[in-house]
Amino acid sequence: MKKSICFLTLAAVTGLSAFAADGPKFELTGDYSYLQFNPTINGLQSRAFNGGGGQAQYNFSKYFGIKADFQGYGSTQWTLNVTSPIPTSKGIIPIGTYKSNGNMFTYMFGPTLGIHTHHFNLFSEVLFGGSASNAYASLYNQTIVGGSTSGSGSQHPFTMAFGGGVDLNAGKHVAFRLGELDYVLTRYTNPFTSTNNQNNFRYLGGVVFKFGGE
Repeated sequence: MKKSICFLTLAAVTGLSAFAADGPKFELTGDYSYLQFNPTINGLQSRAFNGGGGQAQYNFSKYFGIKADFQGYGSTQWTLNVTSPIPTSKGIIPIGTYKSNGNMFTYMFGPTLGIHTHHFNLFSEVLFGGSASNAYASLYNQTIVGGSTSGSGSQHPFTMAFGGGVDLNAGKHVAFRLGELDYVLTRYTNPFTSTNNQNNFRYLGGVVFKFGGE
């Protein structure tokens, strides 16, 4: 079974390589971004962040490059329904419905692996960096009583992403990013329980401008 999988993988890569073209030296991308954020707070479901940003990529060769990725997400309302008082290390959250807004900015860097063909570009990536958000602090300030009533304005935790996508070439210098799908790990500290690690999903789509190369 393992030999069959290895053979099929090798055949797919070899087949794509036969149609591969020399890629550009530089790529600049403007994009729309959707982030499904999982805050790991009891009673609070995953949140949808909408925004956008850009990516800059330098390609060392036909297959390998390095990317810088910057994305910003606008204010999203968080609603927490508390049906019975919740004690926390910072105070007590009384019964009620609490609403607050939050935004996020991510900045990551890392290597890419791609194959450029005449019609499509396929790529994968692993990115490391950080992010910033005031979402946890805003919700914290709305809910906690009997304890500290203020939280840090924002956190700047370690953030990473890995995934890949496909571009459709519209010419020598322009391509459309049909979709980039990434798993995104953020390490925001939950101020209610002092836990961290959020497992999130990201989609990007946009326009790629290509420079240099053949």
